[in-house]
Amino acid sequence: MLVRFFLMIICLSTLVIAQYQIGHYTTIFQDPDRLDRDIETKIYYPASIVDDSIITAQGQFPVIVFGHGFIMDWSAYQNLWEEFVPNGYIMAFPTTEGSLLSTNHQQFGWDLQFLVTQIQGEGFNNNSPLYNSVDNNTALMGHSMGGGAVFLAADSLCNNGNNQLKTIIGLAPAESSTNGVSSIGSALNITIPSLILSGSQDGVTPPTDHHIPMYNNLASDCKTFISISGGGHCYFANSNIFCDLAESASSTGISISRTEQQNVTFSFLNLWLDYTLKSDCSDFDVFQDSLLTSDRITFDQSCLQNPIANIIENEGLLTSSVIGTEYQWYLNSSIIPNANEFAYSPAINGEYNVEVFFSSGCPTFSNPYNFIDDLDIILILIPSEYSISQNYPNPFNPITTLQYDLPEESFVDVTIYDMLGNVVNKLVNANQSSGYKSIQWNATNNQGQPVSAGVYLYRIQAGDFVNTKKMILLK
Repeated sequence: MLVRFFLMIICLSTLVIAQYQIGHYTTIFQDPDRLDRDIETKIYYPASIVDDSIITAQGQFPVIVFGHGFIMDWSAYQNLWEEFVPNGYIMAFPTTEGSLLSTNHQQFGWDLQFLVTQIQGEGFNNNSPLYNSVDNNTALMGHSMGGGAVFLAADSLCNNGNNQLKTIIGLAPAESSTNGVSSIGSALNITIPSLILSGSQDGVTPPTDHHIPMYNNLASDCKTFISISGGGHCYFANSNIFCDLAESASSTGISISRTEQQNVTFSFLNLWLDYTLKSDCSDFDVFQDSLLTSDRITFDQSCLQNPIANIIENEGLLTSSVIGTEYQWYLNSSIIPNANEFAYSPAINGEYNVEVFFSSGCPTFSNPYNFIDDLDIILILIPSEYSISQNYPNPFNPITTLQYDLPEESFVDVTIYDMLGNVVNKLVNANQSSGYKSIQWNATNNQGQPVSAGVYLYRIQAGDFVNTKKMILLK
């Protein structure tokens, strides 16, 4: 109940801070690698009203390139641009491959791929409304045929090391197997964070034949599959005669309204976009909590969490035990200016930490480390306080590691509980010396029997220190 209340506050806050009006223009890009193929594109962007005129809002905004469904017009997705653009996103809709008679999925995938870099160029074009307004971070999102084409586009971009594309999102994505390509096959080459939303009653692109095989093949370190209970195929968009006819002929058992399905979709998509395109790590935590607490969805997920580093000393040099993309060193909780390398040579006694950044944009702080430089230049690696870290990996299956710090010799009790408070496994019950400690749990009880998937608590008591954290076992 508390999480739902928090999510409601988040949604209300979003309404308050959704400060932008919606600007719009149409342009035609030409792809020189495909005989100057024309790609008409509808672009919606954050704007402000000044003296009754709409002008581009100040700032730089992440981009969402969106692929429409089979014989569906871009206008069927007005619900999407009216949701995301006021929250500070640029949305680009290519209008190509909308013909009933001659749809080419591969060409559509190439159109989406081309626009990922082309919209970036609009930010450098002083004749464009987007001049100086385009952020580097970009998402590929699509529905049905467009969702499958997103996989075709991301395949090439990931293989070529594109640094703009941060995530892909499929809304009931359709397997595209024409022209010798396959969205399911392309998923094997996609390594960026990925999200698929599916209606459980989708008969147009049945999840077992389309959405789930794509999800299973994804090579992403973090991927999530959400099935909206009672949801359909077409309800991700506004009403469209062609999609609705296909739905009525193939889908049965739809038990929620279009508005309800879109509300569920937006509640997860807003959090995911803010995390992947705006590096809002707190929104990822809310995203994770809502997966566990929502009674409107079922889900599957494989998501490696960023590890927590220890600091290692070697001949007066401090190094991080974890490799990241960037680093920031701290002394006594204060930033050390220009200390941004993997290693740092300390000159002052005190407590050191290193903040390690990852490609997701979300950093972790290392365990603290006391540096003492005496006459013999001895470095002593002893924790300054009791603490216990989040288990890693989390979620996990079937083994996870618990790390905890003892600043002095203590009698230590580390116990696993289920959510009803029952003891599942007592991992540690002994006197231990000071230092950085770790222990693994293999998802079994005290009798050595495997436990079921779900949420578990782990609790440490050492001296007067007591702390409890939550972890998730997936199967």
